[in-house]
Amino acid sequence: MAQYAILIYAKAHADEGEVIPGAREAHDRHFEDMVTSGALVATFALRPAADTATSIRGDVVTDGPFVDAKEVIAGIAIIEASDLDAALKIARANPATQQGGGVEVRPVEGGFIADRPAAA
Repeated sequence: MAQYAILIYAKAHADEGEVIPGAREAHDRHFEDMVTSGALVATFALRPAADTATSIRGDVVTDGPFVDAKEVIAGIAIIEASDLDAALKIARANPATQQGGGVEVRPVEGGFIADRPAAA
C-alpha cells in the first residue's frame, strides 16, 4: 500500500462567530472512520498559525506562518491507500472540505516516527 499525506487547510483568521456548529464532532467521526478502516497511519492537529507559528528563512526569524495567506495548514494525516483514487476518496470525506477549508493530497516519499518510551 502506498502512503499519502493529507494536508488539511482552514481559514487563517476564523472568528469565534465563524465556527460551524458540530464541526469538531464531524472531524472526530472522520478520524474514527479512518481508524476503523485501517487507513490511518498518523495524524496531527496544529494550533492556529496566526498565534503560534514562527517562520525561518535563511537567517531571518519572523512571527507568523511562512506565507501570508487566507488559508493555513490546520493539520496533517498520513494514510495508506491502494492508489491515488482511494486516497482522494478518503480525503474528500474530510469535513474541512465542507467547512470553508480544503485538503491537499500528496504521495509520501519517506517518513519516520520516533519510538518514544511511555510517560510514567
